[in-house]
Amino acid sequence: MSKVFVLDTNKQALNPMHPGRARLLLTAGKAAVYRRYPFTIILKRATHEPILHPLRVKIDPGSKTTGIAVVNDANGEVMWVAELTHRGEQIKRALDQRRTVRRSRRQRKTRYRKPRFDNRRKRKGTLAPSLQSRVCNIITWIRRLIGLCPITSISQELVRFDTQVMENPDIEGVEYQQGELAGYEIREYVLAKWNHTCAYCDAQNVPFQVDHVQARSRNGSNRVSNLVLACEPCNLLKGNQDIRTFLKEDPTRLRRILAHLKAPLRDTAAVNATRWILYERLKAFGLLIECGSGGRTKYNRMKRGLEKSHWLDAACVGASTPQYLSIKGIVPLLITATGHGNRQKCRMDRFGFPRTGPKLHKHVQGFQTGDLVRAVVSRGSKQGTYAGKVAVRRSGSFNITTSSGTVQGIHARYCVLVARSDGYTYHTRKERLLPPSA
Repeated sequence: MSKVFVLDTNKQALNPMHPGRARLLLTAGKAAVYRRYPFTIILKRATHEPILHPLRVKIDPGSKTTGIAVVNDANGEVMWVAELTHRGEQIKRALDQRRTVRRSRRQRKTRYRKPRFDNRRKRKGTLAPSLQSRVCNIITWIRRLIGLCPITSISQELVRFDTQVMENPDIEGVEYQQGELAGYEIREYVLAKWNHTCAYCDAQNVPFQVDHVQARSRNGSNRVSNLVLACEPCNLLKGNQDIRTFLKEDPTRLRRILAHLKAPLRDTAAVNATRWILYERLKAFGLLIECGSGGRTKYNRMKRGLEKSHWLDAACVGASTPQYLSIKGIVPLLITATGHGNRQKCRMDRFGFPRTGPKLHKHVQGFQTGDLVRAVVSRGSKQGTYAGKVAVRRSGSFNITTSSGTVQGIHARYCVLVARSDGYTYHTRKERLLPPSA
């Protein structure tokens, strides 16, 4: 199961320990809770010359969700895992909304200055805010883990696919391109590009095959621009026919397939735009960095018979993956980036004019918006147990956003602080199974 991070009284990171042993230390008064997420205890004594086991943090970056795993390379034990959900799309929507409001105001000619668009210059290497948020989220959590356990190396999935293998699969003279890893690169790319759906009949959740649009018997190449995903019946039915002949009675699907063959992967583009910047930021930690590809990650996962998930992909990143991974009882920490609010002094209507009063008190009875709380309501219509993110009100009647929805009108006297707001929301599987009880 997931281990508990341990610090000594001087906040020196020690080896993670079993939750049972941490519970005994807390019960005996020899340790205290230092952090709830990730769960960390701090000992009430100093540890002189501790024997530390080097650990490796592994990262599987994604455009929407990033997998993180802490692994002991010596024995293959997975110590701690998490799935970090980014807020890039939320940032993009907010920027689009702000741009729409500003342009609307300019079109009404209610501003004293003329619109200026050529007075802005971006520095070289500047990322869009939605992409910068992804990088900062990952760096934040790697920095936290380095401070909580003896991390000595980092593994990053630097590229999702090995494009050289896909562009010229028949290249000779390079050893790894002659092995079975090259096939995993191409299959992983085709599966992602066609969204695990048959291009010819839209079938899902069936065994898929990689089909050549222009058959190999008709001098078709192995380039990814000539490959589609097909179920076995469609692949057999098409055979070596030209795709225009095969789909002559379905011209709409034919146009869509031909257009999609040349279309890039949007999520892959987001990852590719940030991969080298993330790599440079990771180098600043001064640790040994290992890089891998998405094809190798899938190869490692399938060779070990593991299921598909973000945290398992993270545990399988890179060539350093142990032959056996111990994942029994592991429960991933589900982290969602929420940000730290916004700088708006009040809410706006759709025309860009204020519709509420200015913000008032940030702290109310020891709580602030964004804190994680647990409320046990013993009586009344709201009787039950609620755990989630709180939105404070000056009246003391709070709103709590749980995994099953938002509950309004919970008084502050029922709330107990779980963790201070740090820009993230946390869930585990156990908490997700805790609905409000009547």
